[in-house]
Amino acid sequence: MSESNLISFLAIDLGASSGRALLGTVQNDRLKLCEIHRFPNPMVEANGRLYWDLFYLYNQIVISLRETKLHGHHIVSIGIDTWGVDFVCFGTDGEPLRMPYSYRDSHTQGAPERFFTKIPKEKVYEKTGIQIMNFNSLFQLDTMREENSSVYPLIDKILFMPDALSYLLSGQMVTEYTIASTSQMIDPHTKDFDPALLDAIGLSKNKFAPIVFSGTTIGKISSSVQRLTDQGDVSVIAVAGHDTASAVLAVPAESAHFAYLSSGTWSLIGIESDEPVINEETFALNFTNEGGADGSIRLLKNICGMWLIEQCKKEWERSGPVTYDEIVTAAQQAPPFQCFINPDASCFASPVSMITAIQDYCRQTGQFVPENIGEIARCIYESLALRYKQVLQHLQELASFPIEKLHIIGGGSKNNMLNTFTANAIGLPVVAGPSEATAIGNLLMQAKAAGLITEKNAMRRLVRNSVELETFTPSETNTWHNQYQRYLEVFRDIQS
Repeated sequence: MSESNLISFLAIDLGASSGRALLGTVQNDRLKLCEIHRFPNPMVEANGRLYWDLFYLYNQIVISLRETKLHGHHIVSIGIDTWGVDFVCFGTDGEPLRMPYSYRDSHTQGAPERFFTKIPKEKVYEKTGIQIMNFNSLFQLDTMREENSSVYPLIDKILFMPDALSYLLSGQMVTEYTIASTSQMIDPHTKDFDPALLDAIGLSKNKFAPIVFSGTTIGKISSSVQRLTDQGDVSVIAVAGHDTASAVLAVPAESAHFAYLSSGTWSLIGIESDEPVINEETFALNFTNEGGADGSIRLLKNICGMWLIEQCKKEWERSGPVTYDEIVTAAQQAPPFQCFINPDASCFASPVSMITAIQDYCRQTGQFVPENIGEIARCIYESLALRYKQVLQHLQELASFPIEKLHIIGGGSKNNMLNTFTANAIGLPVVAGPSEATAIGNLLMQAKAAGLITEKNAMRRLVRNSVELETFTPSETNTWHNQYQRYLEVFRDIQS
């Protein structure tokens, strides 16, 4: 196929701290990637509330489309994926009623417990199979209603973040299934909104756009976007809008006997299942059943990830620049197994000082208190590896197959020290890569929409052909097993 006949796609991958635009071209059973644009995605604090800047993100997408054109790339479509749960409220005129809250905002603290006075916790989980987290869309909306939000009575449509941005590009409103599944309002059996949950927050199904599934063409970019970008009739595709669903699609697995760990600001560790797994055990363990790009279920646990390091890095940089490589090097030089934390303890959700929160946790649990960069980072990395072991053990109890391998994808897959720690902790081989799994999954779904590829195994073979992978073999497993027992002794929740 000549260069002029190659079919290319543009993936907009928005994380909770940064965004990127990647061009993808399929040729000779390989996917070629080219980064077009990368930008920060800062939360905006105003009057004590945390928001996302919707129009800033839209403008970055416009810039990405313009840059693609300026560099001479012809694309047939664009797709957007983002983090889960957050949404934008629109009025009857199609205009956003306000900027969307960030899930990090504190207004939903205690929201689940208040909602459970309407519908019991066990019933909510039975209906949705979704992990109970205070920032789930259900609890955000219920909090808006309870606080008598001036916006709430004016809502005509609620669009989740990737759908809202696709609407700004195309003028067409849809609700993509994988992103909606994070809301705790979707029945995983019917793949539709649960009417009882909506009724409990004073909403009806018509407050949401029609549900579509990954690979659906939403429409073309609008005439105004064409004018701003000098692009032609580019299609807007509803890819797997939830970034984890896109990332899991790009797991380069050769068999079904694997678990995945999508490693970024959050760590999401899980398995693929043909059907929802909702029972007393998954309820007790607070596992979630989210929608997969191919209609499967992602049975997973959403746990804290690089958020801990990211927040510490901001504090360390007050004394001068600090790179992630320097943090890893400092951790390698620090003594091992001095102290552990529960990465998911509530004190780490959004502390004023992450460093102080870690030190207080260690002090309250009678452990060595880390002081310098190396000691604190080592504590975080070792604790994450042991937390992965803890969750993976639960997953193996729930899985209908033996878990033989852990695939680590996402930005965290580039941390070889943490990959080594994880392999040692879990006692299984770890395969690292691709680091851009989310964007790759986004591109794969666009390629499917274009008719270039049809099913998941072929997509994963394409990924294996296209990226370099690294395997980490476990060692020192007895040492890590013994330290795991110490970790369990200090594993507790400490309120901030």
